[in-house]
Amino acid sequence: MTWTFTPDVDVFLASAGPSLAARPVEHTVALTVTERLRRSGAHHYGDDDPLLGWWRGADGVVAGTFVRTPPHAALLNAVPPKAVGPLVELLGAGPDLDGVNAEPDTAALLAVRLPGYRTEQAQRLYRLGTLRAPSPAPEGRSRVATRADRALLVAWVQGFADATGQSKSSAEWLVDEGTERGSLTLWESGGTPVALAGRTRILAGTVRVTLVYTPPGFRGRGYGAAVAAEASRAALAEGAAEVLLFTDLANPTSNGVYLRIGYERVADRVQLRRDM
Repeated sequence: MTWTFTPDVDVFLASAGPSLAARPVEHTVALTVTERLRRSGAHHYGDDDPLLGWWRGADGVVAGTFVRTPPHAALLNAVPPKAVGPLVELLGAGPDLDGVNAEPDTAALLAVRLPGYRTEQAQRLYRLGTLRAPSPAPEGRSRVATRADRALLVAWVQGFADATGQSKSSAEWLVDEGTERGSLTLWESGGTPVALAGRTRILAGTVRVTLVYTPPGFRGRGYGAAVAAEASRAALAEGAAEVLLFTDLANPTSNGVYLRIGYERVADRVQLRRDM
């Protein structure tokens, strides 16, 4: 039983890729992150090398993964309790466990072994059941965002990052890549864009709806629900077997919206930060 680490995404995927693909719903973020590293290079997320790892049990089967792309928190998936101690022994004194995104049980075990963590965010993963149109439906219509919308989109993706506590460093890349793929959806009212939603590439049959953002002046009118529903519809039309999204559990409004348009709870996650 051992952890193996590498900065090379191809080496990581050769060993851990089948484990991720076998449970693509729970591993949606790890699949997306490693796909971006594979397509865009090791320094897509920042100047420092990524650290990618996997745990093999006594039977030799991969039974847990670790993905860190500095400056982002380490992402742990399906890590068995017996693997937490060895992980701390290997990485606990360095920066790679300063921030952790994990299932609640794994996060609790880490917090016991590495005191001083605080909870930055509690998240919930949802999957789409039967898509339902928002009721009442807001005025307006959806359209695919284009390069002509770039300045607006960059500002809104940065606004989304501020609202969710994420890094703004990838905003321009997300906009350029999203408009090239046609994966950014705008909701317009009276010809004016009022809300945004994006979607990831299809990976192992799954798509995640992301970047759902309504600027403050347009909130409370149902635009966010409408644009999220349209992005979900586009993912289904594209051939996704599962459509997913994450919410901040501290935001009851967004959680209620997604439930009303047909999303169902899958699992919760906790993001921790260790005070220095």
